[in-house]
Amino acid sequence: MDGVSISPIAMFQQAGLIGKCVMALLALGSVWCWLLIAEGIVSTTRLRLAIARAAGGARDAFIDPVRAAGFDAARTSIDFESVGERRQRVLDAMNRAGRDLLTRAEGGLPNLAIISSVAPFLGLFGTVWGIMTSFASIAETKDTSLAVVAPGIAEALAATAYGLAAAIPASFAYNRIGASLSRAGRALSHLIEREAVGIASGQAREEPR
Repeated sequence: MDGVSISPIAMFQQAGLIGKCVMALLALGSVWCWLLIAEGIVSTTRLRLAIARAAGGARDAFIDPVRAAGFDAARTSIDFESVGERRQRVLDAMNRAGRDLLTRAEGGLPNLAIISSVAPFLGLFGTVWGIMTSFASIAETKDTSLAVVAPGIAEALAATAYGLAAAIPASFAYNRIGASLSRAGRALSHLIEREAVGIASGQAREEPR
């Protein structure tokens, strides 16, 4: 294997134009994937800590919009409204604010799903193109030796590797971050239910904004 390198950069340099385009797109997708993963970890960690602090009775700026929505709903006076209806109205307002909070915390999570589903197919396209290049080389040289087909096969396998390098972490992170957000969502829902009772009954005190 003297003079042959299987490093990602070397494989990129040895590929043809189409192969380079495919690998470049997959490399960009991989970088974007890791940025989204970092964003998702930071966002979910911040959300879980904010919910834990709020559940312990401490004020947290991340959760304040949810409580503020409850107090805004509680300040609205509706004639002949029962206590149960008032509590449900406050709860609905807080739930809407909670969903908005979870949507913001979700950030680019859907993009991880796109990367995990698209990257393998883009890599497959590079694989097919590399194999086609090998067959074209055979037809052109009328030679089936390994030296003729090896560049195209190497390009095909490199495209596959690039695709998997982008898809595997994206798929894993999508599932793990999604599960973490789901748990945080349940904890936030329990917090909202508890807070809504106090806000609707006037027992909870509104913090100054």
